[in-house]
Parts: sequence; structure tokens; C-alpha cells
Amino acid sequence: MTLSPLATQHCQPRKGADHALDRATIDGYLKDLPGWTVSEDGKAIVKDFPFKDFHHTLGFINAVGFMANQEDHHPDLEAGYGHCHILWSTHDVGGLSLNDFICAARVEALLDR
Repeated sequence: MTLSPLATQHCQPRKGADHALDRATIDGYLKDLPGWTVSEDGKAIVKDFPFKDFHHTLGFINAVGFMANQEDHHPDLEAGYGHCHILWSTHDVGGLSLNDFICAARVEALLDR
């Protein structure tokens, strides 16, 4: 897998509707993020990551948490035995911003083998 150019960027403060992305831009970014989809309400991107056991799931969650803190942009996480569901959204813009796609790409980079 090749590192997405999004994964080399860093999050910036984004507030207000002028930073919300339109559907065409969202669809363009999703092409670089296999398996990520837009939530039903269109205000988030989501993906479920499978793992062989809880130990690996928890390691992934810790890595995502570390990265999210560095970027000061935090996802919603749901975890269970062998999987972690991630949801990225930018509440300050009322939907999706470039930060969500940067962080999703950085998550993918964590798993790039």
C-alpha cells in the first residue's frame, strides 16, 4: 500500500460551516481511503477494523488515540473482541472537514504493512 498524501498532512483548527466539505470533495478523498464510508447522516466517515483478538484491538486503539492527541482531533471509537469501529467528524463545522480525512489516512498508515 502507498501512503496517501493525506497522511502526510496535519490537522489545523477548523471552525464554521465554511470549512465543511461538499459531497464531491468528500467522494474524492474517499477514493484514497479504502473501506471508509460516509455515515447515513452524511456528517461522518466510518470504518470497522477487524483484528484477531482483543489484545490487537486494544493496541490499535492506543495507537489511534496517541495519533489523535498529537493531531488534536479525536474520533468516536467502539470496540469489541476482534474489532474497532472508528467514526471521524468535525463538530465545529457540523460535518466533515479535511481534518477527518487526514486522520483517517493516518489510521490507514498505522496498519500499512
